[in-house]
Amino acid sequence: MDYRRLGRSGLKVSAIALGTAQCDWWVDEATSRRLFDTYVESGGNLIDTADVYPVFADGVGGRAAEEFVGRWLQTTTKRHEVLLATKVSGRMGPGPNDEGLSWRHIVKAVEGSLSRLQVDCIDLYQAHDDYDDVPVEETLRAFDHLVQRGLVRYVGCSNFKAWRLMKSLAISERSALAGYVSVQERYNLLERDRIESELQPLCVEEGVGLLPYNPLAKGFLCGLYQQQAALPGSPRAAGVQRDYFNARNWQALEVLRRIAQERDASCTQVSLAWLLSRPAVVAPVVGASSVGQLREIMAAPQLQLSQAELYRLNQASAVPAA
Repeated sequence: MDYRRLGRSGLKVSAIALGTAQCDWWVDEATSRRLFDTYVESGGNLIDTADVYPVFADGVGGRAAEEFVGRWLQTTTKRHEVLLATKVSGRMGPGPNDEGLSWRHIVKAVEGSLSRLQVDCIDLYQAHDDYDDVPVEETLRAFDHLVQRGLVRYVGCSNFKAWRLMKSLAISERSALAGYVSVQERYNLLERDRIESELQPLCVEEGVGLLPYNPLAKGFLCGLYQQQAALPGSPRAAGVQRDYFNARNWQALEVLRRIAQERDASCTQVSLAWLLSRPAVVAPVVGASSVGQLREIMAAPQLQLSQAELYRLNQASAVPAA
């Protein structure tokens, strides 16, 4: 397994982070435990979760993902090898202060996450979404307070526009507060333009680690979908059809399939290898529903694509000029 430094932090994380959004949705606790075991045995060391996972239809978090991770941590012999990342800001109750990035909500939410995870410190605590109705400095002071108390080691963010991330970095530096070492954002072979035009250059310049989520485009880049075939029986198939079934994406998928066949690899592995070649990318956050699927994913960092292969993928997935 390849290990990479997480932004400007001192942490070395595996090139694949294990996501948990599927826990207690279409993956039960017994399967989740097998996935956690397989992930660590394969060299993975960064498990990413959130206080709201799984997110229910009413937008209120279910909390089960953190609980699954916490109970597994009490049984594994590999606890010392695992880095925990979780997130705050999602709605955790019906009240007006039960979501967001206020001091009150952050300080309350971290106690809940620590309890569910059954740990006394979180390695990476992330703002799950940006809330522009909360002063940036209030959010950063709350995070710094948690770092100073020893409840959190590093802080990161997710779903931040580039200018909002830059503003946060500037304030944390000016005020000597703990700053974001990482950012999570939707990024894959088919969704490039918004990230590569602003956020990615900022991450390179400021030393912020990029943790792409949805790296396989909800499974479209796994190569399981056929243009003229019926949808598979997946809980996300309808969403995949809505978001990704278009001529440009089918063309990119065909190039992906050809390269996978030429390299005796899977579409999943080629997709992740491409992502790992991109500037500032530290570790794609990937979910899995079976041990076999996870083993396939964990082999991706060993696949080194040639410059010619990267060029073919870049050309096939390029956003057409306006």
